[in-house]
Amino acid sequence: MRQAKPALLLGVLTGLLLLVTLVAGAHGSVRIPYGQVLQAALGTGAVPEYRDIVMQVRVPRIVVAALVGGGLAAAGTGMQGLFRNPMADPGIIGVSAGGALGGVVAIASGLYGWTQLSVPAMAFIGALGAALAVYGIARVIGRGTPTALLLTGMAVSAFVGAMVSLVITLTANNQDVLREIVYWLSGGLEARAWRHVRMAGLPILVGMAVLLWYSRELNLLLLGDEEARSLGVRVTAVRRWLLLGVALVTGAAVSVSGIIGFVGLVVPHMLRLITGPDHRLLIPASALGGAAFLVTADTLARVIVEPAEVRVGIITAIAGAPFFLWLLYRNRRRFAP
Repeated sequence: MRQAKPALLLGVLTGLLLLVTLVAGAHGSVRIPYGQVLQAALGTGAVPEYRDIVMQVRVPRIVVAALVGGGLAAAGTGMQGLFRNPMADPGIIGVSAGGALGGVVAIASGLYGWTQLSVPAMAFIGALGAALAVYGIARVIGRGTPTALLLTGMAVSAFVGAMVSLVITLTANNQDVLREIVYWLSGGLEARAWRHVRMAGLPILVGMAVLLWYSRELNLLLLGDEEARSLGVRVTAVRRWLLLGVALVTGAAVSVSGIIGFVGLVVPHMLRLITGPDHRLLIPASALGGAAFLVTADTLARVIVEPAEVRVGIITAIAGAPFFLWLLYRNRRRFAP
């Protein structure tokens, strides 16, 4: 497929994000005219009731959705390039589960009551630990092949899931803590507020900046470690920074949304068909596309069964699971013995 011009593609994706943001601001339990949404966002005389709903309820949720979606898509792009594997994704290979374990430990241990930053900090540590474990084990048992990566990710996810269950069991007598853990683990963007934007915004943006900073090296890593070294890439150091960036983004995203799957798998693949493999364009394009994708999914989650809400993870799974199966079928020869 012919590659798109970078400026045109990024402009179209930015326009798409603004469009779905406008739609998300207008729709919900209270239908608000598009003009009123624009006036509220620009501060130019919207009806007070509409202005409060838009700026205090919907806009923070939209911003969190855009940050989480953009971050997960950028992280998925980075992992696919780093592992040279089209099925690498923070959710599929256990990185999101590691972040969830870190967040659960922060809540159960009481650190969350001390400072809200404990959740993203512990989620980052958990996500980084899971990423390092999956990568290291897959390299040892299968030289990082797709089969080894997927099987290792499944094993790490199962282990982390067991640890989460253990923590829940140990806190079963404390109903307040248990309720907080279960609500957080179920994933979703309900009741997201400006404090959640402040909590996750900077880590996600910093992590994406790290991925973009090393996008040229990521391109060279696609040639293989030895070839990349011959071209001047410090492979070990670059890989370490890329894993840190992925873990920072994933941990921060999980800390405010719980586990939302398939964003980092679907969006990069769809955009790679348009941009080609150049990560200097693919990473920012995936960030914009992921933001638009999750804002759209969250809008659907709010309106398809009004006045109730569907968990946004259900929407992304409905879209992502068939795509993942198609991707497995497309790459079936790589799994042949």
